[in-house]
Amino acid sequence: MTDTATSATTAEQAGVDGTPLRVTATPAALELIAELRAEHGPVMFHQSGGCCDGSSPMCYPVGDFITGDGDVHLGQVGGADFFISRSQFAVWKHTHILLDVVPGRGGMFSLENGREKRFHIRSRLFTAAENAALDGACKL
Repeated sequence: MTDTATSATTAEQAGVDGTPLRVTATPAALELIAELRAEHGPVMFHQSGGCCDGSSPMCYPVGDFITGDGDVHLGQVGGADFFISRSQFAVWKHTHILLDVVPGRGGMFSLENGREKRFHIRSRLFTAAENAALDGACKL
């Protein structure tokens, strides 16, 4: 049995429909998500577009950040939905996102702020086979 709080999911793993996962998380990120969920209840992520807090992923209590038709749902990490703006998805759709944690201050409005650690995105391009499997997987 795998403990999701301490094991990372990787792009090599597939979702229930067989497609590669667009977003996964390191054990450190899963641990911080669990900590934030215990303190704040359900949380969600939105990949920032570069305004105010740079390009950091922002973590919010569910309901504090409203998503809409301008956002794309990439998947879930640690039980938290992960969204990106439609315009950013157009650029990042060929990229696997790995949510990690590094030392530093989180975004001003992100829940991890003040903990001396922050969420950080690592990425890699999908392979040709992964891109083919993902073709049409995110409905825009």
